[in-house]
Amino acid sequence: MIRANPEALYGAFVDPAALVEWLPPGRMTGSIQTFDGRVGGGYRMSLLYPEDEREFRGKSAEREDTVEVRFVELTPPARIVETIRFASDDPQFHGEMTMTATFEPRGEGTEVTLLFENLPSGVRPADNEEGARLSLEQLAARFEA
Repeated sequence: MIRANPEALYGAFVDPAALVEWLPPGRMTGSIQTFDGRVGGGYRMSLLYPEDEREFRGKSAEREDTVEVRFVELTPPARIVETIRFASDDPQFHGEMTMTATFEPRGEGTEVTLLFENLPSGVRPADNEEGARLSLEQLAARFEA
């Protein structure tokens, strides 16, 4: 639950400036190389691990996860479906996963749900869930501060 309207939250998923602020989980940072905000379009984003990170290794480079996202469905302000591919030489990170974001008005806020399907074999579901949780906490902080 996030204390914001669905339109504002949906907008944060399709605004490149907003994405780099809330999407990189935890202490990661991000940069967007390309962005095309229409169905069939998408974006390329690099997520950078902090210099002192010792536990996780990047999928694309030593301290970097680069993703290529394609918008499959954009139904403002209720639903976004996108496919995500990691730019990686490691076959366990190959493949296309799908993320469906839904925005349901609930009282004075919005219930935001992220559903991930077809995770690459190298992505542990628990790690993916934790990263999504951290990102959503940052999204909430953006609106609730």
